[in-house]
Amino acid sequence: MPLIKMQDVESSQIHSIGHDPETNTLAVRFTKGYGANRGPGSLYHYSNFTAADFEAFKGAESLGKHFGGYIKAFPAQFPYRKIAEEQQAA
Repeated sequence: MPLIKMQDVESSQIHSIGHDPETNTLAVRFTKGYGANRGPGSLYHYSNFTAADFEAFKGAESLGKHFGGYIKAFPAQFPYRKIAEEQQAA
């Protein structure tokens, strides 16, 4: 399993994203909680995700809508697996 550098994003659904071009793996850490209790949630890896796919995702006006319409909707094209539960505070 590759260690993928994550970058925080502005999204109500997604906390951070990352990509490993060597393995074509997309990493998505979802947001958990609301308001003051909001923070990093579970981490998933999506396979077959090219660098071009990642650039389109990063550049989307709404990451949540892009994720739902172009990634989550196609599990056969982008198989995924849960990597970790919510991130613990350091």
